[in-house]
Amino acid sequence: MRFLLIVSFTLLILNCEDKQTSKQNNTTLVKDSTSVKISTKENSKNEVKEDFPILTDANAMEFFLEYEKEHKEDKIRITTDYGEIDIKLYEKTKFHRANFIYLTKLKYFNGTQFYRVVENFIIQGGNSDDYNIAKRRRKIGKYLLPPDTKRGYTHKRGAVSMPSSEIENAYKLASPYQFFIVQRPSGADYLDKGYTVFGEVIKGLDVVDEINKVETDEGEWPLQNVYIRKVEIID
Repeated sequence: MRFLLIVSFTLLILNCEDKQTSKQNNTTLVKDSTSVKISTKENSKNEVKEDFPILTDANAMEFFLEYEKEHKEDKIRITTDYGEIDIKLYEKTKFHRANFIYLTKLKYFNGTQFYRVVENFIIQGGNSDDYNIAKRRRKIGKYLLPPDTKRGYTHKRGAVSMPSSEIENAYKLASPYQFFIVQRPSGADYLDKGYTVFGEVIKGLDVVDEINKVETDEGEWPLQNVYIRKVEIID
């Protein structure tokens, strides 16, 4: 009888220990499950960030065709040390508008410069001799945009246009990371057939004039850097 009581007591203790161990394991699994969910959530965020492909000539047009359907913003503000320039982007030049909005949202232009200034003609921005800017471009991709010059827009004063690529190309494919603003009061309509006007300055032409006055070297590069501090979307 005493032997049976000892055996029963032992089995009761073991059973309690098993239940306690099971409870601890379940608690650990809940914690692990929470950890996995957080990790998955973080991965999901990373996937959203990496959702955009590296752009090439082969996929850029298809990408912007879809991108512009969901991103209809058309006003941006460029902040410089000389003041702010507000720009209206044209809906008809949808690939160029989408490209500029895309780069703005990626903060590509922040820290670039108005690196070329031609007196009584244009100011040209979106580039820099900073190695970090080159790294940004590599992450986004290497691609060109075809011209879109038959929308009725002209290179009037305040027109925002896209320069051709630095490489030789007969069709003047546009360099998507750069842009220029026409400063000349009489405009430059002789550029209409070769370069795509995709927006215009709606506020801040006085700032464009001030930047156009800076002293440059023989290569038309300002002797004092003219930084684009920030480009942002506005209402």
